[in-house]
Amino acid sequence: MIVRLESLTYVSMPEAPLDREEYVEQAYFFRTYRERLEEGLSAQTILTSIHEELLSTTKLPLAVQFLAGEILLNGKLSGGMARLPHYFSPFQTYVMRMAEEERSRFEQMTALHVLEREAEFRSGSPTPAGLFVYQFESLSRNRLGYDRGLEAMAADSLYDESWRAWMLKIRRLLGSADFADLIYSRSEFYVSEQRRKRPNKDFRPKFPVLFAAKEGRIAWANRGKDPLYMFAALQRHLNYPQVPFARPTFGPERDIPMLKAQVEQLEKRLQLVEAELKGNLDLSQFYTKPLGGKPTG
Repeated sequence: MIVRLESLTYVSMPEAPLDREEYVEQAYFFRTYRERLEEGLSAQTILTSIHEELLSTTKLPLAVQFLAGEILLNGKLSGGMARLPHYFSPFQTYVMRMAEEERSRFEQMTALHVLEREAEFRSGSPTPAGLFVYQFESLSRNRLGYDRGLEAMAADSLYDESWRAWMLKIRRLLGSADFADLIYSRSEFYVSEQRRKRPNKDFRPKFPVLFAAKEGRIAWANRGKDPLYMFAALQRHLNYPQVPFARPTFGPERDIPMLKAQVEQLEKRLQLVEAELKGNLDLSQFYTKPLGGKPTG
């Protein structure tokens, strides 16, 4: 597989899926890396030591050692991941790259959490439909961009050619078509509904069916609604993984400093009003004093 990180173009056939133990170790790596960053440790320090904790029967310790060298050279994890396309998927690389962009509002901690949940899902019994919903919701909730994001998703090894062709097709339809309709029209539930409505019951779709009847039924029930409602329903009924996303900060760490500053401004304004009412307002305190001269207004 050829990967060009600059334009995020993915061509040729994707690499074969990894063994289950690789994804178990990946989930541990992304979680531990995130937790130790939150503790204040440097990325280089974490990568230098964490490979010793990983199973030596997997390929991840070697990949982490390579990442340690790459982050020392360019300071970014995504660059090293892009150079290991046989191990890290294009979607994993894309998520981390978006978090490491200078002007991105997508936090690295959230990106690592997204990759952790994805690896956990893959270590179980992943389905293309489940992985697609998780990855697409990750793009949607975290505003990572559909065009390049779907291109990265399409290069994943879990999807076959039918999935890849459909994902690259819907890039042009997003915004003009209801996303729930896009899923419903490619589901077994849609096929069964068309057969039920036809007298001869011999309806045959001209396109590959990608989603099962349950996904199609949930999508049909959420047509015309916010897609996030559909994602939540899929998580409730089909046990799809929940997507981590950055939540706005509330509470004392944000509210108290802002309230304190506002109260101080109000106190100063009240003092000026009281001084003016009493007739002893001194405007000289607002004059500027030029160097070597008298105060000027």
